Amino acid sequence: MLEPDEIRQRFLAAVNELTPEMAEKLARPDAKREFALVAAEPLPPGEALVGAVARAAISENGREAEFAILVSHYIAGMGLGRHLMRRLVRWAKGRKLERLCGDVLEHNLPMLALAQSLGFHREPTDQPGLVRVVLDLTGRDSHLHDQPQAA
Repeated sequence: MLEPDEIRQRFLAAVNELTPEMAEKLARPDAKREFALVAAEPLPPGEALVGAVARAAISENGREAEFAILVSHYIAGMGLGRHLMRRLVRWAKGRKLERLCGDVLEHNLPMLALAQSLGFHREPTDQPGLVRVVLDLTGRDSHLHDQPQAA
């Protein structure tokens, strides 16, 4: 179960209920433009306890993707966010994209620290309270390595 603050950090706004359209989009990513990972504990058939979700979607310009990661506070600090981010980066590099970026609430210090440790830099946004983190995938600035690192 996700806390309201965790949902707000993922959606960057309070979300009381998923519309059928939102649920469909989250459950069925477009394989040509989107990539999604879910870490879940299996329960009885047809059920699962979701602990983390990571997504990336290629922008309209086709040169970058925007990411979002949500890790439940119950399992935060175990390195799962780092693992999921590395998988998103590998996917984006495999698609020959130039950049991977995401908007992070400025008080989400764990996500900002993770992004910085993986070579993301900050870019200004016009939205108060948000920080845009960007990873250059062309090799000019990226120092993300595939070797595991401590979270």
